[in-house]
Amino acid sequence: MRSKMRLTGLLVLVAMMLLAGAYLLLGGGEKPATLRGYVGGEKIGLLDDSAVQDILERKYRLTLDCVKAGSLDMVTADHTGRDFLFPSSQNALEYYQQLCGSPQRSEIIFNTPLVLYTRRPVLEAFQARGLVQEQDGCYYIDMAGLVAEIETGVTWADLGLPELYGTVAVNTTDPRRSNSGNLFAGLIANVLCGGVADQSNIEGVLPRLRAIFERLGYMESSSADLFDQFLKMGMGAKPIIAGYENQLLEFAIQNPDDWAKLGGDIVILYPTPTVWSSHIYIALDEEGVRGIDALLDEEVQRLAWERHGFRTGVAGADSAASFGVEHVASSITRVAPIPNYETMEQIIAYLG
Repeated sequence: MRSKMRLTGLLVLVAMMLLAGAYLLLGGGEKPATLRGYVGGEKIGLLDDSAVQDILERKYRLTLDCVKAGSLDMVTADHTGRDFLFPSSQNALEYYQQLCGSPQRSEIIFNTPLVLYTRRPVLEAFQARGLVQEQDGCYYIDMAGLVAEIETGVTWADLGLPELYGTVAVNTTDPRRSNSGNLFAGLIANVLCGGVADQSNIEGVLPRLRAIFERLGYMESSSADLFDQFLKMGMGAKPIIAGYENQLLEFAIQNPDDWAKLGGDIVILYPTPTVWSSHIYIALDEEGVRGIDALLDEEVQRLAWERHGFRTGVAGADSAASFGVEHVASSITRVAPIPNYETMEQIIAYLG
């Protein structure tokens, strides 16, 4: 009888150990937590994705409570009660370090190239002008040639598009507040300098850079808002904008009926050269660090590419066609470095 009781007790102990191991293996060792933070608008779709949320809750016991903000705005915002920032540029991390010191931890989660979006009549006008070339099924726009057209005041009517008002310009977000505009300013600075803008050459081109941006008038503070306006307002209001490649890929996947109506008219132009937008997660406290491993989860990374168009380590070059968007580059090769933080700080100060 006594040996039977011992055996039963041993079996109960083993069962408890197995249950405890399974609990820890499934993420039960971490307490459930809600992480609060600021996020670039272009990533809201990903973080609102129910499949992504399920992975974060099931495997990491995390819920992300996100507020949309421009990449630079979120650095200067009130961080009280916030666990993380999720901007769209590594320069935002350097900006944070300058203002606030070192974060708890930071990590690049995924990347996306800066692209231009336009409509087919503008594409055809640019092709006739020699500004756009087609290669391997993708459209590449000569940024030096485009900047020259902008600086000399070429009108849309000069390009055979009299229905469009004013001179050629690329609408972008406010470079003082949003990363896509910030990246576009850095890209234009590179073009004006004939290489990579830095402290040795930026001073001489700053007046030209400001003149280009002064033509734009009001600029949105969010890349998501700008892209939404581009889709809704048509060619007359915003003939061409600067944005992220993933925005159109995500839109096509998430809104197939709308894309079926719009897809024949909207075109991606890859700048030659372009620049990468690195979406970097900045953990403000120990709790916020948990978000890094969760977002780098292989399943989350796969969904980030397949359903939201962010280029990750699991993004297959041969899978770009799955979005149903024509002229998407299988790989991004014509890339220039963005100017360093000190140079970008000087650019933003001058544009302000």
